[in-house]
Amino acid sequence: MKFCWTTLTVRNMEESLKFYKEIVGLKENRRFAGGPGMEIVFLGEGDTQIELISMDQKKEVNFGQDISLGFEIDSVEDMMASLKEKGIAIHSGPMSPNPHIKFFHLLDPNGLKVQFVEIR
Repeated sequence: MKFCWTTLTVRNMEESLKFYKEIVGLKENRRFAGGPGMEIVFLGEGDTQIELISMDQKKEVNFGQDISLGFEIDSVEDMMASLKEKGIAIHSGPMSPNPHIKFFHLLDPNGLKVQFVEIR
């Protein structure tokens, strides 16, 4: 078995695309209509793929507080400085539960926690 992707239903496709492309750094690789009033966009490559689905009739989405997506980065400090320059607020952190890992969370445009992790 191989992991394919994570599917997220989003309120606003363009806001979500901007976040996952500009902040997370994922590249758009496919975009198509999934039916009347539905748009689907795949982002990322290899084992790191996200499928975003936008539906005209669904403007509210609900993500639980106990789930997050995690992305490895080179430096927590550099990423936090870049986000500060862009006026993007940190949701929580930074935290370092042991000497080998440091991370913080943002909220995506839909309220989903996104974790950025530095592994030392």
